[in-house]
Amino acid sequence: MPEIEYVANGVTINPAIPSPFDDVELFYNGILTQTGATDIYAHVGFGMEWLGSSDYKMEKTEHGYKAKIYIPSNAENLNVCFKDAANNWDNNTGSNYSFVLSVGDRKDQTLSKVKDWF
Repeated sequence: MPEIEYVANGVTINPAIPSPFDDVELFYNGILTQTGATDIYAHVGFGMEWLGSSDYKMEKTEHGYKAKIYIPSNAENLNVCFKDAANNWDNNTGSNYSFVLSVGDRKDQTLSKVKDWF
């Protein structure tokens, strides 16, 4: 399972299985931090083509680095790799870090449930 490998590489997200429209917390304490990098950037994109790819400067915490990523409505999956200020990359040995999104949209489901109450 890739998620177990990702944890071993110092990469986790919360929620573990995000949905479109979610704000996801991305955590990194991987090889770049272990080799002394002081600035870490998450390179993020969506789907097979890495649509909407952007770099997010990650915030240093006592446990590594974190960033908040918004999942757009049309996203199929979340793809991530990491780089430092010297342009050294952690791309999971060329496989990147790819997270499956849940089917459906929890926020739309929640809204429809609220409407049913009234």
